[in-house]
Amino acid sequence: HVQLVESGGGSVQAGGSLNLACAASGYDHKWWFMAWFRQAPGKEREGVAAILGASKTAYADSVKGRFTISQNNAENTVYLQMNDLKTEDTAIYYCAAGPKGWSWTPPLTADSYTVWGQGTQVTVS
Repeated sequence: HVQLVESGGGSVQAGGSLNLACAASGYDHKWWFMAWFRQAPGKEREGVAAILGASKTAYADSVKGRFTISQNNAENTVYLQMNDLKTEDTAIYYCAAGPKGWSWTPPLTADSYTVWGQGTQVTVS
């Protein structure tokens, strides 16, 4: 079965960068969507970025141009490079995996994903 372990969170000043990593096992990158979600205190979990394979990606409007999702299939690792971080990016970030079914467009809705990591804290001050 699919397992996910996130790393790379931490504290950074506004304008700084962080690179999150999600080590995945038990999945085939051709048939699973991979995504990053985040949840800030008192707010609902929101989709940040999603990917299928190497090139099909989707981003929330709030992070377009600042965040980049990528997938290293040889390492079974999904990355989220976050640049120009803002205080509003502060949240717990979760890696998620979901079967692609008939769709080719990576979704940013939580109910499309069935496996979740434990989360990693990102704090921007």
